[in-house]
Amino acid sequence: MIDAAAAAGVKRFIVDDFGWGPNFRSLPEFREIGAQRRAAWDHAEKVAEANPGFSWTGVTIGNPIDWAIKRFPLMGFDVQKRSAIIYDGGTEEFTGTTLEGIGQAVIGILKHPEETANRFVKVRSIQTCQNQLLDAFQRVTGQSWEVKRASTKDLLESGRKKHQAGLGGWVLELVVYQLFAPGEARCIVASKEESDAELLEMKDESPEDIARKVLNAEKSD
Repeated sequence: MIDAAAAAGVKRFIVDDFGWGPNFRSLPEFREIGAQRRAAWDHAEKVAEANPGFSWTGVTIGNPIDWAIKRFPLMGFDVQKRSAIIYDGGTEEFTGTTLEGIGQAVIGILKHPEETANRFVKVRSIQTCQNQLLDAFQRVTGQSWEVKRASTKDLLESGRKKHQAGLGGWVLELVVYQLFAPGEARCIVASKEESDAELLEMKDESPEDIARKVLNAEKSD
């Protein structure tokens, strides 16, 4: 697709990744997936070097927070049941980008082509933790949610056993482990000051904003 875009005269190619970017400290189990992604990034860079009229941008979004919370209860929040799983202390912070934020990031890239050419931009809508999100869900719904406690170590052990056995489900368990493992801070894409959110004209969103987006999406299904 990158070669076809360059041949067609496309001036800016946005790499189809929208993940954690090239410098993420992922678990060894994700090395093969990471290598496949890096091959695409490297190829885009190579094509841009050979074609002055072609450029590319990668978008590091971190966790696609409103989409992920709604889709994966293992991430800690079952909206339909009004229940939560809080891992460890629930205080591990991470950054996330909403679907609205991702859309604005793309618009921002196209509005600022020179500043975003041939590199990854780091974007974020929010930096938060499970406890803040749980409080927000309870305030927005006006209900006390059932709360269960769990350990990220159990996710790590289960995910690795499934991976070694060739079973499904390991990816999600290890992704959630990476997100909430206490003291790691591996899932903070960038601080607000170090991110490209201001350049791309993205707005900050609160835990309550996230809760409302998730709840509204659940109602529309």
